[in-house]
Amino acid sequence: MKTAFVLIITYVLAFGEVEVSGHLDLEREAFLIAPDSKHKNSFTLKQTLEFVYAYEDLSGLLKVYAQEDYYDTLQMSEHTKRSFARVDELYVKYDFEDDSLQAGKTIKYWGALELMNIVDVFNPKDLRSDMLNPDKLGVWNLSYSHFTDEGEFCVIMKLDEPDQKMAESSYVYNFLPQFIEYDASLQTSNGVNYPSIYLSYSASSDGEYALDYAFILERGYDSQRYLNSSVVNPLLLNQNAYLVNKFMSYNTLVVDATLIKLEVLYADVVADETVGDYSHVAFGFEHTMENIYKSAGFGIIFEYYRYDSYESDKYDDLDLYETMQNDMFIGARYSFNNADDSSIVGGVVHDLDYNEQTYYTQYESRVFESLKVRLDYYYIEPSKTTHTAYAVLGRHQRVGLNIAYYF
Repeated sequence: MKTAFVLIITYVLAFGEVEVSGHLDLEREAFLIAPDSKHKNSFTLKQTLEFVYAYEDLSGLLKVYAQEDYYDTLQMSEHTKRSFARVDELYVKYDFEDDSLQAGKTIKYWGALELMNIVDVFNPKDLRSDMLNPDKLGVWNLSYSHFTDEGEFCVIMKLDEPDQKMAESSYVYNFLPQFIEYDASLQTSNGVNYPSIYLSYSASSDGEYALDYAFILERGYDSQRYLNSSVVNPLLLNQNAYLVNKFMSYNTLVVDATLIKLEVLYADVVADETVGDYSHVAFGFEHTMENIYKSAGFGIIFEYYRYDSYESDKYDDLDLYETMQNDMFIGARYSFNNADDSSIVGGVVHDLDYNEQTYYTQYESRVFESLKVRLDYYYIEPSKTTHTAYAVLGRHQRVGLNIAYYF
């Protein structure tokens, strides 16, 4: 199937026009507080290249990503195995009057909240990337969309479940103990090519208040995976994927200067001895005050996240390394509304169960049209009494700088 996609895309490129764009990133992170066994900094070169194709009602996209980690250029003992190249997206799309067909490898974005989108589950995360701002892995799929005056109905068939490779233990965001070996080969009950089917409907309301809503039903592999040790070697871990019937929804409502947001999901696990049914709910609001100083805007953000598992004899949030199980986020956004699109956003996340706190702030701005600068700061104070995901990571403080050149 994947070979057929590649042959089709190669054929259609003989016609139409192709636009090329991309960006080159230099990223530096300094880990001010981190375990002694980990590198105290990282320096990564990233490249993204996009080819956009158009010919009448036919279009396509090829997006290639590559990164090189400084430590991978040194002696073997320093390697992080964070240097690689991958194809993020490769698809063709044909648009009819009220319908469209798409085939290939894509990345989708679902959700409405600021801190975390709990329903953004179509693409697995790349575990070799920054855990606090993870990259997505493209997945092969077929989709059909029908458009009405109110919204869009879509059927998606996901054709594979990508493995999630992990960096070496010297990298800060590898959370496994050094004596543990990780095998990225995904374990499944029905094979990695067993299709997952998604039915979605999204629409907007033109009433007194602006309402955007989306509903998604899934039958297939869950995005939540768990780690299990090998029977032969207890120190060797694999990821496991299981089948679910899943309902998801994400919604926004604008009331005057306030944006209200809601995301919900419920997973009915079909048959698994380790993981049971669970739900995840998140809601919040952002109230914006305009013209605080000159044309600048200031927004106050509040969000709450709740995760519940419903079978006490199976894995709970701690076993699954779920970080947003009963957490409150209070933050703010300052938008300069200038020609450089400068903004500052940040806040604190407080875990109401395990007394953990995460503090962060991020500044973004464009420079000379083609340069974009991002500066961020994170401080994580993990639980002192419970074996949470952040307790495994340890007390953590980092400063990051990303400079990107767009062309």
